[in-house]
This record gives sequence, C-alpha cells and structure tokens, in this order.
Amino acid sequence: MQLPTLGWIGTGVMGRWMAGHLQAAGHPLVVHSRTRSKAAPLLEAGATWADTPAEVAARAEVVFTMVGLPSDVETVVLGSEGILSGSPGCRLLVDCTTSQPALAERIAEATAARGIGSVDAPVSGGDVGAREGKLVVFMGGSEAACAEAAPLVARFSRLAQRFGGPGAGQHAKMGNQIIVAGNMIGLCESLVYAARQGLDAAQLVEVVAQGAARSFAVENLGPRILKEDFAPGFFVEHFLKDLGIACEECARIGLDLPGLDLARRLYRRTADMGHGRSGTQALYLALNEGGG
Repeated sequence: MQLPTLGWIGTGVMGRWMAGHLQAAGHPLVVHSRTRSKAAPLLEAGATWADTPAEVAARAEVVFTMVGLPSDVETVVLGSEGILSGSPGCRLLVDCTTSQPALAERIAEATAARGIGSVDAPVSGGDVGAREGKLVVFMGGSEAACAEAAPLVARFSRLAQRFGGPGAGQHAKMGNQIIVAGNMIGLCESLVYAARQGLDAAQLVEVVAQGAARSFAVENLGPRILKEDFAPGFFVEHFLKDLGIACEECARIGLDLPGLDLARRLYRRTADMGHGRSGTQALYLALNEGGG
C-alpha cells in the first residue's frame, strides 16, 4: 500500500534527520529548505524538491515544518508563497518549530478556514535525539488532528503527548526550556568550579551522571564541553529565542521567574561573545570568561 506523500520544510541541524526517519519508513517526500544544499541527503535518497512552501503543500498530503524563528513559521505558512497562499492539497500541517503559542493559535484558525488540520508539535532532544529518532514531542491541537499526526511523529520520537488545543504544545515546550536552562547553568558552573579547584572534570561528569544530578545536559553536553566541542546540537540564538518567548509569556500573565531571567541574560552574554551559532553548551565559555 502506498504511504501518504509528506512535505517537509526546513532541513537544518534537526530537521534533516527527522525528515529522514519518515523517508526511511517509506513515505514519498517533498522537501523545501531556505538552503537547498542542506536537503541534499534527502534528495539523494529519493526526495523531490519544491521551490516554495506553497508547492510543497500542493503536492503533499501532510506537511511538516521545522524552521528557526516564529517569523520563519509565519512566512512559510502565511506568507506570499506560504503553505496557505495557493491551492494546498494537504489535509494536515504539523509545525515542529518552537514558536509563539499565539502564532500557533492563529495558524490553527487560518488552516481550519481552509479545511486543513493543524498541530503545534515542538520537539526536545537536540541533534542527538533527532538523529536517533528519540525526540520528545509536545503536541497542541484538536484531538482529531493530533491523532492523525501521532503515527507520523512516532517515526522520529520516543514519546509524543497532546497537552490541549492549539498553542498548548508550545506552552508545554516553554516549560521544558525553562528546565533545560536551569540544567545548563548548573552543568556549566559545575565544570568551571571543578576546573578552578583542580579536579578531573571528566571524572566528575562520569560520576555525577550516575547520581541525582543526572540529566541530558550532563550525559550529552558535558562530554562535548570537555572536548571543547561547541558545535551546535541546538543553536544559542535559537535557545535565546525560546527563552525570550517564555519571558514574554510570563510578562503576559504577570509571572516572575528569576531563574528564567538569569538564563536569558547569561545566554545573551554568550551570544554577544560571538557564539550565537554555537551549541547551547557554549554557555560554559561565557561563565569561564577570564580563565584561571
């Protein structure tokens, strides 16, 4: 039986792997990305190229988006050459970008007016989770839309949960990012402290990963810091975007989260040092500034 043709927009650090899992499962794939060369592995494996998001939507039954910023989401969905600009043949849109809850609600209204389902489905797990197909997905949308998306999302995730209607997936992802921010500060400060005290930092990472301090950051990003590997599994500038969205949501409801505010300031310092396109573990460089 022919599996449904899927569209994929955005083939960056994570998107290319996520799309690849769907392709490996046998789905014909139509792809579009701002930089065509980033889609090369998918094209070489048999995917077909579309020049615009509108063309993707005309040729695919379900369209996934995984881009960088809320403005990118707005452009590829609602823009002049976006998914809804022409005559979309798709029946479902699944946006895996971490974006603004209010934008997810707007998109859901716009797609519903065209008879298309919509799911906001931001993911967690970075490049490792994307490559291994073990991401965690936070879903928002109607029960019917999320149920239709679930078996497809399962191809690149180990867990996907619906949290409510449109925008709820984005709110849940904000909760995730607040925890991640705190973990990253703790990891990086711990390694700075260990270095200044003359400890074997590699030994520390190995040991704390077996105790109460165990976390994704310790297990996956701790070793990268020790190797001075600051290549992106997730860009600092994108994490700053996420923290900014979380801060905006807190302001909207009158909530003060000082830890979140601190993380945003520290990551702004990291970006100002020239590490906006580095991985989030580059926070270590900002905290360790001055040497010793």
